[in-house]
Amino acid sequence: MNIETNLLRRLFENVYFITGTACAGKSTMVRMLAEKYDGVWCRENYTEALFDLIDPRHQPNLCYFQTMSGWQEFVSRTPEQYEAWLYGCAAENQGLELIELIRRTEGGKKVFVDTQFSPEALHEISDWRHVAVMLADPAVSAARFFQREDAEKQFIYQKIMETEDPQATMANYRAVLERINSPENYRRLEDSGFFVLKRDDARTPEQTLAILERHFALVEDET
Repeated sequence: MNIETNLLRRLFENVYFITGTACAGKSTMVRMLAEKYDGVWCRENYTEALFDLIDPRHQPNLCYFQTMSGWQEFVSRTPEQYEAWLYGCAAENQGLELIELIRRTEGGKKVFVDTQFSPEALHEISDWRHVAVMLADPAVSAARFFQREDAEKQFIYQKIMETEDPQATMANYRAVLERINSPENYRRLEDSGFFVLKRDDARTPEQTLAILERHFALVEDET
């Protein structure tokens, strides 16, 4: 981080970050919190508004969609290549997140963020009370990736089905999902030092929301 840590923490005192694994409920909770508290909703990939500022030389991973040969290439990359690209995007996106968050805090509203910041970066710019890590079992994250109505996930599924050998491509992509949702990555987030909330299918979205409200001190904790 090039901006002084204490300054960022003061700027982000009304910002609440949710990170974690796929299928843990991050997107739903960020939306529900923003709606309930009339806050700013920073959904997944919310920095796309700044993509006109990037270029392939300085942000090769974020610009991959401009330089790839086609969707066959995208869905056919090895698990190692996909993971390296994903972490590369997160690192390149960090500066864009800072810029966009500073802009979105200007109105004084609470800001709820589905973030790509790493746990290490979050420790620099925020604190335990403003960060939640939501986790789903690695097997669930991989298996249910395409079972959601998320338009982006369904688009990828369609592109896999359009390849010359959809069955082989899907097998490769599932290997990708297993790698990026590996037990090792799960434990890294679980041991991040932040509040952790694990997926529980017996819990309703409203019950999950209530847990996060108490953790973020948006309501008084009666326990």
